[in-house]
Amino acid sequence: MNTFYKNLSMWLIIGLTMILLFNVFNKPQSQDSQKTYSEFWSSVESRDINRVTIQGEKVLGTDQDGRPFTTVVPADTELIPMLRKYGVDITVKEPEQTPWYFTIFISWFPMLLLIGVWIFFMRQMQMGGKGGALSFGKTRAKLREGGETKVTFKDVAGIDEAKAELEEIIDFLRDPHKFTKLGGRIPKGVLLAGSPGTGKTLLARAIAGEAEVPFFTISGSDFVEMFVGVGASRVRDLFNQGKKHAPCIIFIDEIDAVGRHRGAGLGGGHDEREQTLNQLLVEMDGFEANEGVIIIAATNRPDVLDPALLRPGRFDRQVVVPVPDIKGREKILEIYGHKTKLAPDVNLAVIARGTPGFSGADLENLINEAALMAARAGEEVVSTQRLEMAKDKIMMGAERKSMIISDKEKEVTAYHEAGHALVARLLPDTDPIHKVTIIPRGRALGLTMQLPVDEKYTYSKNFLEKRICILFGGRIAEQLIFNEITTGAGNDLERATELARKMVCEWGMSDELGPLTYGKKEEQIFLGREIAQHRDYSEETARKIDEAVKWIVLDARDKVTELLRENLDILKAVAAELLEKETIMLEDLDRIITAHRQEPSTIPADNVSAPEEAAPQQ
Repeated sequence: MNTFYKNLSMWLIIGLTMILLFNVFNKPQSQDSQKTYSEFWSSVESRDINRVTIQGEKVLGTDQDGRPFTTVVPADTELIPMLRKYGVDITVKEPEQTPWYFTIFISWFPMLLLIGVWIFFMRQMQMGGKGGALSFGKTRAKLREGGETKVTFKDVAGIDEAKAELEEIIDFLRDPHKFTKLGGRIPKGVLLAGSPGTGKTLLARAIAGEAEVPFFTISGSDFVEMFVGVGASRVRDLFNQGKKHAPCIIFIDEIDAVGRHRGAGLGGGHDEREQTLNQLLVEMDGFEANEGVIIIAATNRPDVLDPALLRPGRFDRQVVVPVPDIKGREKILEIYGHKTKLAPDVNLAVIARGTPGFSGADLENLINEAALMAARAGEEVVSTQRLEMAKDKIMMGAERKSMIISDKEKEVTAYHEAGHALVARLLPDTDPIHKVTIIPRGRALGLTMQLPVDEKYTYSKNFLEKRICILFGGRIAEQLIFNEITTGAGNDLERATELARKMVCEWGMSDELGPLTYGKKEEQIFLGREIAQHRDYSEETARKIDEAVKWIVLDARDKVTELLRENLDILKAVAAELLEKETIMLEDLDRIITAHRQEPSTIPADNVSAPEEAAPQQ
C-alpha cells in the first residue's frame, strides 16, 4: 500500500504540473490587428478610432467598424491632447506585472524538469522495486497479509500428520510462551518433502490462511538470474524483509533449485547457485539471529539437497507429505465434491477404493474431468458413471473410438487381453481383475485393469513372480491360438524383464546370487538423473545375473503356457465375449469360468474380493 500511495502522489504531481504548464503557455491569443504608430495617428486624424485603452506603452482600441487593434507607442506627451482633440474615448490601466519568482520559474523550468526526470529514472533503476533495471538485487517474494487467502487447514485432507506438524508452528507464532516456558526452541525451518501433487504448496497456502502473521512466498528459481551475485543479494534482502515483519513465515517453493548438493556442479566452488546456497545457509543459522522468522520449504527431491541445509538449526524438521491412503482419498474427494454438484447416489468411498496411488492433485483432476464430461453431455449433476469414466480416462487414457482396426488385429488383441485376464484370475494370491477392454486407449490397443484389495507397501517374491506370469499371459495366448507372436507384447516383455532384474540386483530374491545388491546408481546433479550406473561386480557375476534374470522369466513363461493350455476353452470363451462386448468386468469373467467348469470351488476364494487399486496391463 505504501508503494501504491507513493506512485499515486507522484502521478498527481506530474498531472498538476502539466495542467499548470498548459494554462501558462496556452493563453488565448488576442485576435487584435497590429497597427504601426503612424497608422494609429492616421486613423485618429481620420476619426476612424472612437475608443482606446492605454496600458503602459500599449494602446488597445476599436475602430468605427468595431474591429479591435493594438499598437505600441513611445513616451509621447502629445498623445493625450491629440486624442482629446479628435474626441476619442480614453481609458487608462496599470500595466501588467509578472511576479519575479514566476519569471525565474519560467526561465529555469526546462532545466528543472530535465533534472527531475533524471533523478526519477535513476531512483527507479536503483530502488524502483520489481520493475527497475537495477533492482535485480531485491527479493521477488510476495507478502501476504492475514485474510488475503481463503485456503485454510479445513481445505487440506489426507495428510493429517503433516498438518499436525505445521499446526504446531502456527500455535507457536500465536503463543510463543507455551513452548518456551520449559526451555524449548521452536524449529527454525520445516522442509515439506513429497511426490508431486501431494499438497505441499496447498499446505503452505493453508498456513498463510491460518497464521495471523505476515507470510512471504517465493520460488527457488526466483533467486538466481543472469547476473553474478544476484541470488545472494536476494537472499539477504528476503531475510531483511522478514526481520522487519517478524514474527513471520517465509515459504520457499521448489527449494531444490538453489539447495542442491555443493561440489557437483561444473562451475566449481564459484558457481552462482552455490553462492546463493551459502548465503541461505548463513541467513538461516549464522552469527545474526533471526528470531521470529520461520522458514518453510517444499521439494519433491529431498535426496539432492545439501546436507548442511538439512542439519538441526536450519531445517530442523523434515515433514513427509505422502500419497494419501484410502481414507485420505475419501476425505479429499469429499472436499472437492462439495465444490461440485454431485448426484445424491454418488458413493465417494467406492471411488476412493478404485483410485489407489492417486495424489491430491490427481483426485482434484478426476472430479474436474467428470464435471467437464457431465457439462458436455448437458447433465445437471455429476453421476457415478461420469466419475468412473473420468477415472478410466486418467488411469488408462482416452478412448480412441475413431481408430480403425482390422478384424484380424482385433481378434489378436482380444486373445491377448483374455490371456492377461485369465492368468490373473486363475493364479492364487494376485490382485483381482476389475475390467478388461479391447477399446484402444492411449497408446494401447487393449487393457486389463487389476485393483488390489488392500493398500500394499511391500511385495513378496511370490507376488512378483505371479506378476511376471500375468505379463506373459497375452504373449502366450497369442502363441497358443495363432501359433505366432506379435509386437503387441513388447511392453509386457520390457516390464517383465525389468521386474526380474530388480528382483535379482536390488531386492536379493535370487537363490543363486544370494541376498546381495548389484550395481549402484550415481546421480550427477547437473549432468542428469541416473546418468551413470556404477558396476561393482565382475564379468562372471554379470553372466550369473543374466542367467538368473533369464531363469525367472522363462520359468514364468512355462507356468503360463501350462496354465493356458489346460484352460484353452475358457480362453476362447473370454476372447469371444470381448469381441462381442469390447469390455467385460470381473462378474463376466467369473461367469464364463463357472460355465466352463463343473467345480466353481476351484477358483481361489481370495480372488473374489472387491477391486481397489489399478495396475493397467497391456
